[in-house]
Amino acid sequence: MVLHLMFFLSFYLLIAHVDFDCLDIYNQPAFQHPLLKHHKIQENFDSDEKIDRNLFSGTNYQICPKGTVPILRQKNGTESLHLDTVDYPGQHFATIETILDGSIYRGAEALISLHNVTVRDNQYSKSQIWLENGPRNQLNSIQVGWAVHPRLYGDTFTRFTIYWTANGYKNTGCYNTKCSGFVIVSQIPWIGIAFPETSVYGDKKSVSFRPQVFQDGFSGNWALKIFNQVIGYWPKELFTHLNNGASLIRFGGNTFASPDGISPPMGNERFPVIDYQKSSHYLYVKVKNSNYQLVDIEDRRIRRYADSYQCYRLSYWGYQKSSGVSFSFGGPGGNCGI
Repeated sequence: MVLHLMFFLSFYLLIAHVDFDCLDIYNQPAFQHPLLKHHKIQENFDSDEKIDRNLFSGTNYQICPKGTVPILRQKNGTESLHLDTVDYPGQHFATIETILDGSIYRGAEALISLHNVTVRDNQYSKSQIWLENGPRNQLNSIQVGWAVHPRLYGDTFTRFTIYWTANGYKNTGCYNTKCSGFVIVSQIPWIGIAFPETSVYGDKKSVSFRPQVFQDGFSGNWALKIFNQVIGYWPKELFTHLNNGASLIRFGGNTFASPDGISPPMGNERFPVIDYQKSSHYLYVKVKNSNYQLVDIEDRRIRRYADSYQCYRLSYWGYQKSSGVSFSFGGPGGNCGI
């Protein structure tokens, strides 16, 4: 059983304890970016993708007042912590990714299981979706998922985390809203929030969430959805290559080792097995094709990647009627190499 509706409701019971500030929607960090000084906030997206500002009106949920948006109070000095690139020493991955065959993608989504893992202060463990385009030194990348990242957040909670870069991690982009760029449009504090519940090994239920990222066909902006609501977007002005769509989509786990070379656990800290309740997993893995149609990712267009078999593994299950395209991944970490 995948816990979804109950998780959705309990999620908001935690919001009163989130450490965030409500800022005027046009005074949020995004508009400090020199390319966004005259940017007009987008309110309507493709087809039925519209921001619903009245979704929680009349409730007791602690959300920001109308005309303001929540900004997480994040630790100083975290703009470029632990860059998410295979070229950065200490990285390990267990992922599936599209092959570079000239295909263009306009979005991606998946149902991702949530876990809390044991991570030291100078490590991190993530499960996320990457959307990328461009050569290595000019790479445009959007990343969305969950992370346990003590140096970023000052705790070991499993938190909803986003990241972006526009030039191969050199001097653009950051986590969440630590730098200018990502435009928040929701009054609900999603970015950086701690998930109130995670999956427990051996339990009969699996706690999951479904992040969705897609390029709007009209504006070219990249929108982020949670619980089928647009909560913000990356304006097209930020990018040079993602404006033309994503040439690569990646799904899976990523860890960063401590200076002594020890890598943290990934996923649910165990190697994958066929039983989803006992593995970290992705279900209903989908992409938006060049025609903006949401389709199952195709076996012939992906490759599997795990760079340290003794520490992390991935089992790809392909398409099943009950779970769509799916895979399991994870592992205990350890001395995994650099």
